[in-house]
Amino acid sequence: MRKLTKKYQRLIRTPEEIEGIRRAGKLNTAVLDHVAEHIREGISTEDIDRLVADFTERHGGVCAPLNYEGFPKHCCTSINEVVCHGIPSPGEFLLDGDIVNVDVTTILDGYYADASRMFMIGKVEPEVQRLVRVARECMEAGAAACRPYGFVGDQARAITAHAHRNGYTVVRDLCGHGVGLSFHDDPEMDHYDNGRKGMQLLPGMVFTIEPMINMGTYDCFIDEDDGWTVVTEDELPSAQWEHSYLMTDDGLEIITE
Repeated sequence: MRKLTKKYQRLIRTPEEIEGIRRAGKLNTAVLDHVAEHIREGISTEDIDRLVADFTERHGGVCAPLNYEGFPKHCCTSINEVVCHGIPSPGEFLLDGDIVNVDVTTILDGYYADASRMFMIGKVEPEVQRLVRVARECMEAGAAACRPYGFVGDQARAITAHAHRNGYTVVRDLCGHGVGLSFHDDPEMDHYDNGRKGMQLLPGMVFTIEPMINMGTYDCFIDEDDGWTVVTEDELPSAQWEHSYLMTDDGLEIITE
């Protein structure tokens, strides 16, 4: 194998770093499990934020989103047509029929792990349930397409193909990212098929796969009132699942399972 450039060398995690990232991943998963135990109709998104904050602190972690580039809360709560980066609020309550993405990033002993889950509240319409299911399948299809020494574009093609086969679109303005020693790093994981290979995925890299799948158009906008909340242009629902992954010599290992 040819000698790695500095760009790639700095993204290859050592065995000690990988173990630290795995520990962060276990806590991150436990946080989402805790949310799953308590999320219900009538709960406010501020209540969800407090669940995340309290559990993380009790277990020695830090919530990475808090104050990240000015983000004011400990996690993201994105309901229905909100694609991502929804800000928890004491005046926003989960209603029967809602879908909500809870996105959590945990720092433990200086290591980062990032994942999100969809939750369906009460009686969700069948077509919206299908969107949630296919969004998870898109993430899984992207992960299955990743091979050591393959490329970012491999998972993008798989995700886009599965979304389009089911009549959905893939958000183009946001992507996955490297994670582990910082919140966001290379490789930049585009999830829509733009025809490019992208960065090569080498053993030792840690990154997220987190496609945002829309029922309607892939176009979206940022709410001008808060500067964070991303909403579908046509206000149709969007769904997203996310895991952090380690590329190994044998393929992907899920860090946040």
